[in-house]
Amino acid sequence: MAATFGAFTGSLFRLTRRPGYNRPFMFPVVGLLAGITAYMIFHVLASTTGAPAWLLPLLVVLQVWLWLGPLGPKIKPLETKGEPRR
Repeated sequence: MAATFGAFTGSLFRLTRRPGYNRPFMFPVVGLLAGITAYMIFHVLASTTGAPAWLLPLLVVLQVWLWLGPLGPKIKPLETKGEPRR
């Protein structure tokens, strides 16, 4: 469920971006991987410190935000015909 929630959050993150960017499928895939990673982090925290269950969705959203936001890949806008490359 964490992976599905991560993919959904990644898709929602795609809606916040400006239209016209390459690779729109990248957002749910990165969200899926972030959900899996957040679940692993939660599992370790729950087994070692007894972390509460409400921490898992927070970790998923945080991972998706980090991986698609400040730590994410730099996405270049689509080039239109007639405009030179910069």
